[in-house]
Amino acid sequence: MQDWEQVANSHIRESIRVKEATLETCIPSLLEACDALTEAFAGGKKLLICGNGGSAADAQHLAAEFISTLSQAFPRKALPAIALTTDSSTLTSRANDYGFDEVFSRQVEAFGQPGDVLLAISTSGGSQNCLEAMKVAKELGVKNIALVGGSGGQMAEIADVAIIVPSNQTMHIQESHLALYHILCHIVERQLNPEMAATEAARLG
Repeated sequence: MQDWEQVANSHIRESIRVKEATLETCIPSLLEACDALTEAFAGGKKLLICGNGGSAADAQHLAAEFISTLSQAFPRKALPAIALTTDSSTLTSRANDYGFDEVFSRQVEAFGQPGDVLLAISTSGGSQNCLEAMKVAKELGVKNIALVGGSGGQMAEIADVAIIVPSNQTMHIQESHLALYHILCHIVERQLNPEMAATEAARLG
């Protein structure tokens, strides 16, 4: 009989270890991504987000945080973020006619403008449809941010900013990705609203 308590303990300990490693290695690139996104939003530009599977859910989660708000305690204006994972008719029509590799790049071609930002999420850094989207983004003058894991893969190689979680375990990479994009949203919305951020900091002491 397997010791399920030990399984649970081991999972949480490994998740903590990966987050500690993430803390040690990812903050400079995360802050670089924050600055790039703040500049884009301040200039009236938008964020496009893509990913597959759990990363598709993360894309939608982050878009919702920017459009709504990360916390009701910081009620700022909506920010333009689009998850390229949500339009089932667009995704399936392009995949059916041309293959799955183009489902995100076609949308970047349609929506991407110079000065926008594309955030591509992949635990492996090798998702082909994310890579194709990043290539089109680069052609259009859209800045590429890769949120990845492992070695970073090809996505990290072509990204303007690569945030690489130091783990090869998908679930623990995803757990750290969640923390990282929450921090991304937290910092960006405060950089865009410095007076509100100063009031909040004074209130919190």
